[in-house]
Amino acid sequence: MPVLPWLLLVVLCRCGGLACPEGCRCPLESRVVRCTHGQLREIPQGIPRDTRVLYLDSNEITGLPDGALRELRQLQELYLSDNLIENISLAAFGELGSRLQLLDLSNNRLRQLGPAEAASALRAKMRLYGNPWHCGCSLQKLLEALPLEAETLEDVVCASAAREEYAGQPFALLLNTGIDFCSVQQRTTDVAMLVTMFCWFTVLIAYVLYYVQRNQAETRRHLEYLKSLPIKQPSPEEEEMEEDTLSTIL
Repeated sequence: MPVLPWLLLVVLCRCGGLACPEGCRCPLESRVVRCTHGQLREIPQGIPRDTRVLYLDSNEITGLPDGALRELRQLQELYLSDNLIENISLAAFGELGSRLQLLDLSNNRLRQLGPAEAASALRAKMRLYGNPWHCGCSLQKLLEALPLEAETLEDVVCASAAREEYAGQPFALLLNTGIDFCSVQQRTTDVAMLVTMFCWFTVLIAYVLYYVQRNQAETRRHLEYLKSLPIKQPSPEEEEMEEDTLSTIL
């Protein structure tokens, strides 16, 4: 067997053209990398740069740092379902822009996804079901910023919310009934501010009343002390001096 083709193969592998991360399978010329059930806890290094479809599902990945996919400029589909992801920023996908067509984040531990500003460059179809979403203003802004299909919105079910009766309800259904989570949050903030101001005003009034009552008590004690002092009687010599003074004046 000729040695030259094997040497070329080794060189290509070392240069990254045919590299494949540990725990993954990279079929030749398919541009598909499969890392399913690879017991991965983070995004592996050495993913071929020309990858178009990347399977990272069914692992133990907990997050996706910004820039982790920077080199995958041809990526079109990314599967991250069935992991342990609790927090993730859409900025991590921002560099992929409109090239990313499918993003699967289903069956993770996501409660929020943001910020909404990072969603402007993302045009991928998303799968979001199976996450314990917290329905609030930030999630509402995010879903309004993303170009999501109706079925994707229906998959977002509230695991928790500002009101207990919203738990277990599809987020889209709540929005369609006219509920505005941002206005609810604003009203809650306004009420909290009013309560705080009322508490401070109450404390101020209580302090003024205490100060006045304390001064009144001190004044009463001082007057009582003055009343308790003995009145000094003038001596005979002092009386004679006063009479002489009066007679002189007259």
